[in-house]
Amino acid sequence: MHHNDAPNLDPRTDITDIYVFQKPGDISKSILMLNVNPEAPTHANCFDSQASYELKIDNNDDFEAEVAFHVLFSPLAEGQQTATLYIATGEAAQNAGAVGDVLIQHAPVSFTFQPHIITEGPYRFFAGLRSDPFFADPDGFVNNMQWTGKDGWWGKNVFAIVLEVPNSALGPQPRIGVWGRTGVQVHGTFTLVNQMGRPGTNVFRQGADTNTISPAHQREHFTSQYVAMFKAFGYGETEAADLTLQWLPDILPYDYTSPAGYPNGRQLEDDIVDNVVEIMTSGKMKDDLVTAHTNYLVEFPYLGIPHEV
Repeated sequence: MHHNDAPNLDPRTDITDIYVFQKPGDISKSILMLNVNPEAPTHANCFDSQASYELKIDNNDDFEAEVAFHVLFSPLAEGQQTATLYIATGEAAQNAGAVGDVLIQHAPVSFTFQPHIITEGPYRFFAGLRSDPFFADPDGFVNNMQWTGKDGWWGKNVFAIVLEVPNSALGPQPRIGVWGRTGVQVHGTFTLVNQMGRPGTNVFRQGADTNTISPAHQREHFTSQYVAMFKAFGYGETEAADLTLQWLPDILPYDYTSPAGYPNGRQLEDDIVDNVVEIMTSGKMKDDLVTAHTNYLVEFPYLGIPHEV
């Protein structure tokens, strides 16, 4: 069980998780986080300079982006890499790459324990190697939910992009939807390679590849597959249809006026796997016996220092 299964992807653009939550101690700001590269830096030691790393915001319930934050990276040179952060609004938010206005540029990527944090006006930015915050028992999950209590992700790292943004930048109404995307430039054009909204969608895909279909078109493509899957879990037709509407499209709902965690955004300590287990067993089982990590930071960028590998 992987956080967000995307077989055969370049690890640099393989999204593991996204997180969105109200900034602790400041109700006027939110934290947005996009993690990639499972088991970093073993499989890849930097961000992809040909990729667009994106956090998309739907603020009018049309399942399209009205606001987007894009991060592009320089090539790795002499062990160093820099990032540029863009904000795009309106129709430009649906595009990829260097679109919109530059918020932060030449931000150094952190490859060591010490995080390089850049502040520009109301925005803060971090990109680099961090401890993987995800926790679960993968061996128990694939063994018919015979839990071992062992966290398969403790001691692993990811490459993280963490943003602190004013809520006013997310849109005029507080109830929004968020998803992450990565795209790679081929012959001058960006091609979508991975995306993620709600955590746990990798378990529920059942052959429905929401990785490359935009949220606005996911219900028309995958509703029948999701309804059949939930019915196979033991739900009736009406319950299965209701669950399908919750999980499609693959967008993480978030109300930036609320400090609550999942399903209001997602905080680092939210036990996503327990939620998935409860759905898959129709409430008969609610705990995989693994708890949140203890190395999260109380301040930006919130992710623990990277583990030695």
